[in-house]
Amino acid sequence: MIHLSVNINKIATLRNARGGNNPDVTQAAINCVRFGAMGITVHPRPDGRHIRYQDVLDVSKVISVEFNIEGYPTEDFLTLVESVKPAQVTLVPDPPEALTSNTGWDSRRHKAFLKTVLVRLKQQGIRTSLFTNPDPEMVEAAAETGTDRIELYTEPYAAGYAINKEQAIEPFILSAERAKQCGIGLNAGHDLSLENLSYFAQLVPGLQEVSIGHALICDALYMGLEASIQAYLNCLKTP
Repeated sequence: MIHLSVNINKIATLRNARGGNNPDVTQAAINCVRFGAMGITVHPRPDGRHIRYQDVLDVSKVISVEFNIEGYPTEDFLTLVESVKPAQVTLVPDPPEALTSNTGWDSRRHKAFLKTVLVRLKQQGIRTSLFTNPDPEMVEAAAETGTDRIELYTEPYAAGYAINKEQAIEPFILSAERAKQCGIGLNAGHDLSLENLSYFAQLVPGLQEVSIGHALICDALYMGLEASIQAYLNCLKTP
């Protein structure tokens, strides 16, 4: 089955709006796992506007499932993940001021830089993934960096799904096929939802993991966290 990794950033955003520790991010991570999540994803940013570095340390101590830490590879970020040694680190090209991830790496332009970072992470026994646009050429360039996996940036798919879902998913199918040819694993994430997830999971070959936060947490406001996680897991049950 395709793994569901729940991104808990939005829970931290809610906590940070009032200060204190309500909701409790660490307890939320524990609950996500108890309700069926196969992984927990966090994306700490330098300004600490949602997940903070201390949250990363705290969550790492209480979960036994895959821990996926996303972020731009600053020295502070790399030092953090080296201290935690999560199962996976997903590198994103976001500058510190970015509201959210909005593009994948230009893996050709940044190949030398990425190779250096990936070697450093692999020396710590950490599986690596690069946030990548749905472009077979960029997928191939990502593979040349030595990454273990890529995470396809799925916002373009989500945006085009209601207009023409067949057209929207085509570049993702082609990119997935290229990833398989290159011998690297395949993750996906960004704006996947209960509306568009099943179709994506059924048609994109070799998909191993999706990381979902915003939509899943929004749905949890209406149906509860456990029911929301179960609904997303159901979407991942491909024939």
